[in-house]
Amino acid sequence: MNIYSGDDQPDVDASADTDGAVGVQRLAVVRLSDVKPERVSWLWPGRIPAGKLVTLDGDPGLGKSTLGLEFAATITTGGTWHDGSVCAFPGDVILLTAEDGLADTVRPRLDAAGADTTRVHAVQGVTMADGSLRPPTLGDIAELTELVAQTGARLLIVDVLMAYLPSGTDSHKDQDIRRVLSRLSSLAEATGCTVLLLRHLNKAKGGDPMYRGGGSIGIVGAARAGMLVARDPDDDNVRVLASTKSNLGPEPEALTYQLVDANAHGVARVRWLGVSTHNARALLADHDAREDSPERDEATGWLGDYLTEQGRASSADVKTAARKERIAERTLKRAAQNLKVTYTEEGFPRRTFWTLPDSGATGGLTVPVSKTVAQLGNRGPTGADQQKRNASQDAETQSGQLGHGSERRPHCTRCGQGLLLVVAGRDVCAACSKGTP
Repeated sequence: MNIYSGDDQPDVDASADTDGAVGVQRLAVVRLSDVKPERVSWLWPGRIPAGKLVTLDGDPGLGKSTLGLEFAATITTGGTWHDGSVCAFPGDVILLTAEDGLADTVRPRLDAAGADTTRVHAVQGVTMADGSLRPPTLGDIAELTELVAQTGARLLIVDVLMAYLPSGTDSHKDQDIRRVLSRLSSLAEATGCTVLLLRHLNKAKGGDPMYRGGGSIGIVGAARAGMLVARDPDDDNVRVLASTKSNLGPEPEALTYQLVDANAHGVARVRWLGVSTHNARALLADHDAREDSPERDEATGWLGDYLTEQGRASSADVKTAARKERIAERTLKRAAQNLKVTYTEEGFPRRTFWTLPDSGATGGLTVPVSKTVAQLGNRGPTGADQQKRNASQDAETQSGQLGHGSERRPHCTRCGQGLLLVVAGRDVCAACSKGTP
């Protein structure tokens, strides 16, 4: 990196630091003509870039950890990836694992995957001055950098990310996360060691897959590639590994695999199957549908009972009653779809009422006559003539044959009867408008 000097040095004003001292600050700048272009290096071509941060997201029980150790096996042996490409950067692997035992889970999984376990190093703690160990965190950048240099590690697996954030770090605060991951990214860039961050999915529904991993969006923002593990919508026994982010190349096709028994080791191992047509967004949509199913079924049963008992109920009353049962509005709406609930709008201001389809509701927009002429007094035409006119107006309006420039209004401001036509800008029915100046 060059610092401009002499005639090339731009003028920089003196500035005072927080202690009141005056000094000159200069920007460190490099000309792009002095930068030697390089191609992206890959541990797994198209999927896992070398020397970058990579995320691997998914629910517990789908094999994220087993998959990570499968990657470790290929790297430690310089083996061949599932798609036939060769690992061009074999080396050691460092493990930060908080959820699995080393002796009864991690080692057997590595053996089942065919890893060279002499090249796998599990971090157990940071040695203190008194010889005691404290739990490691991603704040121990100096120690991790030294370990990567000593071992020549090509992959650092963090399983799971949230367990290794430094004390006081808010995983949902972008600023906190970027402070930690910027240093981790610098470690990866300087050493060529890829950092694989395993995360559980959050409880959000739908949307961009990049937002579904636990913690701040700053996590996947710092990563150059992201992957998702999910169940195959077509087969519960199959898992899909799909791309959620690919900044350094085209999005790779999704792959399928199964977790099968490795009988000799007493654990599961990965058996690759082939490619999948499902992408990350579709997999998460199916995942959300599965997650919602028990809640939706329960809400459907409750709503059916409620509307059967009530006959019909206002939308506000239904939602209030549902909240008391801790039913989310989104789940309530899906339950209503299951029951094919009919919505009717009445009155002014309008209120929406819910009824079950077999309760006599006809659906659509209806605005009934809510007051009679007798109740309102002598405010307009009465008797048989008025009834005929109201019936004619109702039939004309509900058949969609409103006059040019007319619109629906709930009640006439004079007689209070039925649907009406706006005549000459007045909120009165056609009958009442006659004789009106």
